[in-house]
Amino acid sequence: HLGSVIAYFTSAKFLLYLGHALSTWGDRMWHFAVSVFLVELYGNSLLLTAVYGLVVAGSVLLLGALIGDWVDKNARLKVAQTSLIVQNSSVILCGVILMIIFLFKTQLLTLYHGWLLTLCYILVITIANIANLASTATAITIQRDWIVVVAGEDRSKLADMNATIRRIDQLTNILAPMAVGQIMTFGSPMIGCGFISGWNLMSMCVEYLLLWKVYQKTPTLARKSAKVEASELKQLNVKKESDMKPAEGVQLIIEKDVSGFEPQQEKEVGCAARIAEPFITFRDGWVAYYNQPVFLAGMGLAFLYMTVLGFDCITTGYAYTQGLSGSVLSLLMGASAVTGIMGTVAFTWLRRKCGLIRTGLISGIAQFACLILCAISVFMPGSPMDLTVSPFADISARLFENEPLPTIASPESEMIFATGIPNLLNGSLAPANSDPEMSPEPVPLISVSLLFAGVIAARVGLWSFDLTVTQLLQENVIESERGIINGVQNSMNYLLDLLHFIMVILAPNPEAFGLLVLISVSFVAMGHIMYFRFAQKSLGKQLFVCHTPDPKAALDSSPPGNTSTV
Repeated sequence: HLGSVIAYFTSAKFLLYLGHALSTWGDRMWHFAVSVFLVELYGNSLLLTAVYGLVVAGSVLLLGALIGDWVDKNARLKVAQTSLIVQNSSVILCGVILMIIFLFKTQLLTLYHGWLLTLCYILVITIANIANLASTATAITIQRDWIVVVAGEDRSKLADMNATIRRIDQLTNILAPMAVGQIMTFGSPMIGCGFISGWNLMSMCVEYLLLWKVYQKTPTLARKSAKVEASELKQLNVKKESDMKPAEGVQLIIEKDVSGFEPQQEKEVGCAARIAEPFITFRDGWVAYYNQPVFLAGMGLAFLYMTVLGFDCITTGYAYTQGLSGSVLSLLMGASAVTGIMGTVAFTWLRRKCGLIRTGLISGIAQFACLILCAISVFMPGSPMDLTVSPFADISARLFENEPLPTIASPESEMIFATGIPNLLNGSLAPANSDPEMSPEPVPLISVSLLFAGVIAARVGLWSFDLTVTQLLQENVIESERGIINGVQNSMNYLLDLLHFIMVILAPNPEAFGLLVLISVSFVAMGHIMYFRFAQKSLGKQLFVCHTPDPKAALDSSPPGNTSTV
């Protein structure tokens, strides 16, 4: 019995979990802290934070396919180690620069008319963006590729590993911001910078060692090289045809190299191809994504990002305007983490009983049913929805009355640090009803209670659905395209997330929040309709027949109407 426990704790699976936990913990601490640091640095204005958010979203949107292609073209260990080192080194460097700025801000302001300080801001945002891109590469290679290889042919094991990874994500989402928030509240932003830099340095060394151990324990991780070489040579072949097999591409290029015809011309073509390659990769990535059998399922997942119905900065800001305190919000966030973990348990159980595709269908129905509560909340007593109020009334009032933006030193922000609300991107630093003149009487809590009941309950369906689409992509995308397809999926997710922020910018006042809720519910419905269409195509008449699936059956090998599912 002791031997089996030791065997588990030294297994590749457990080491992968441990590495992911360390990586995610550092990531969540940094994402929480960097937004706060940028607000603090720029005189309590949200400008730098907004710029950072747009740069990060825009970069992943444009470079997602290229990052995925790089993951596909290189050996697994090299990709994992490079992205790990780049990510952690960037965070450490950023932390050091931020500490210097906090220490010498007044001196930097006077040097070169403040241009040196502006350069420091640009440096921080650029390096933080590089860290985020490296984090995206790490997520693609570990969560979408390594985990599939470690699980082997056992799809039940893959489902369990995916669920465990999501449980780690849920816990770190709550606990990591709380930890760094306490340090920043009772210490100072500079101590927070030092702590995060130190953590990432330690974490990088441990994660590097864990990756190496997982790689040693799983010999199949090294078996990507032959396919990658063929893929690389195929990419270099300028006159490649869409239906050409990788082996043919290899043969053609080897023949060219051996024969040695017109080496100068080949060099010129190679140079032109190298310049055009990123654009061709970008195009090919999106075309390949569109042609995937699981395209509609991936799009369905992306559409769920176009929502204000989550525990992000927008919803927490709205909750403050409705009179909820930071302590109540932290409890609600804890409840959402619990329901999220319940969703991962529901996923593994449903998959065993009904198969993977039907699990997504059931999860989607469950999520949408819960979100109907949110739609009802818009029309209940206490809802501030009033479409006669101009969306820009709040902004113009601030501009004309010269009201200062809320400061980091305010009690509300201390509450945010203490309770660990993880995102301040859109400035939910203080409740709108903090001014007694603005809210002379308490707001009825029926509407906001229904809203959060719907959001929290929907997490069960949401995380189960997320895991379903994740596993569909893992199982049905060929190994040589896993990186680029998941890179494009990340880009789609960021695109819809960016649209939801733009939607909030266009209607930022609490009176318009009800409309945003209804739009969000509509997008979730559209996402699940896409998934339903995918399920219908895949399973045909057997769509609503639940049974224990054949674990070996693959989606692309099952014709419509076949009862076996993935």
